[in-house]
Amino acid sequence: MTPADCQQLHEISLRILEEIGVRLEHDRIVERMLKAGARPGAGSYDIRFPREMVQEQLACAPRAVELADRGRSGVTRLTQNSPSVYWTSPAMYFWTGAERRALTSDDLGNIARLCEGLEQVQGIMGAALADVPPPCRDFTGLRVIAENSRKHIRVLCFTPPGMEALKEMKAVFPGNWFSIGFTAHGPLRWTNLALDIFLKSAGAGIPTTINGEPMAGVTGPVSLAGTLAIGNAEILSGIVVNQVLEPGRPVIYNLGLAHVFDMKHATAVTGGPENALFAKASAELGRFYGLPSSSWVSTEALFEDEQAALEKMFGFHTHTANGVSLVWGMGQLESEMTISLGQLVIDNEMIGYVKRYERGFTVDPANLQYDLIRATGISGSFLEAEHTLASFREHLFEPRVLNRGGRGACAETLAEVARRQAAAIIAADQETKIDAAELAELRRIEQKYRELLAK
Repeated sequence: MTPADCQQLHEISLRILEEIGVRLEHDRIVERMLKAGARPGAGSYDIRFPREMVQEQLACAPRAVELADRGRSGVTRLTQNSPSVYWTSPAMYFWTGAERRALTSDDLGNIARLCEGLEQVQGIMGAALADVPPPCRDFTGLRVIAENSRKHIRVLCFTPPGMEALKEMKAVFPGNWFSIGFTAHGPLRWTNLALDIFLKSAGAGIPTTINGEPMAGVTGPVSLAGTLAIGNAEILSGIVVNQVLEPGRPVIYNLGLAHVFDMKHATAVTGGPENALFAKASAELGRFYGLPSSSWVSTEALFEDEQAALEKMFGFHTHTANGVSLVWGMGQLESEMTISLGQLVIDNEMIGYVKRYERGFTVDPANLQYDLIRATGISGSFLEAEHTLASFREHLFEPRVLNRGGRGACAETLAEVARRQAAAIIAADQETKIDAAELAELRRIEQKYRELLAK
């Protein structure tokens, strides 16, 4: 996409917001928007945003978003041009290698522990926990992950009271140790739940991903540009709402969740080439607005198989090459419904592979090594050279699970090797991630809201 393309998309999105508007299914939010300069639309919850209001609220959003963890990394600063960072994926099911079953708190704990040992994972997403009442899954999931990993946590929000619990939990650790997000349910519609989450979370500086998720041919025009226009309008309206509620709230621009519709099978496609184009557009529009961008790498594959490898490797490569700030989807299978420990290990390998390619190589005297070439001479060997031993890890990618040892060295499939390595990493993870007082405080808040929501 060229700057002119971004400008065209921006202009048509402003026209959509000004002439058609969006539906905001929340009385208090509608009232706040009207007081801030919005105009009533055709329906009782329909709101039109003048372009001046959109521009004014966009200018309030910070150009950088800081995401903290509780480990060695400290703070990751996302900007429109920062290197890509990678997160896991939300899920409802857990693939063991033999069966797909409902995902539990123990599974989420193991995912978090595995992520502690995977260097490419920088954030862990919550999940729909089958053993936890639905209204409690957000804050219970946060506690489970925090108990098992120090990495940044992206919470899945389920209820407004759950969001209140999360706000209390935020004070247990310093910084933005978790973030949230919500998605427009289009076309051009924000649900009462989404808006209530935005309202309840306001005032705490919690980083929020604003997601547009139109589906080309269903909730957006079948043309990719048309779907981008409607998705961009949804995201801009979400940013306006959040900035009116909390001026200066850190937000992440995410148009990379857009889908296409498979006309033959009547399914949403998340791992096609069009999804990579949506991710590229998300990165370009994020830069156009001066905001960090996000997208996901997904696959329709049911197993850790050739389809997963094809779709996910293409996804990680294109997302990284196009400069998506925040990429999630590690471990994901089955259109984000399922997560696999083996796939998490394989995805970690893929990202390392892609990052090595993106790093390239340097041509300078230190790397050309003329003196070494001269000293080694014709028919000599560089294997014994001190330079080789001292720097081969700097130059050469060393895989964890890919087979390079020949047929005799590998009696297992890649998925089997990855699952075995995942089990070994989890078994070796014995370090305590949280002290007793911190855990007690998280559990106190969790119990308080479990009792409240049970009434």
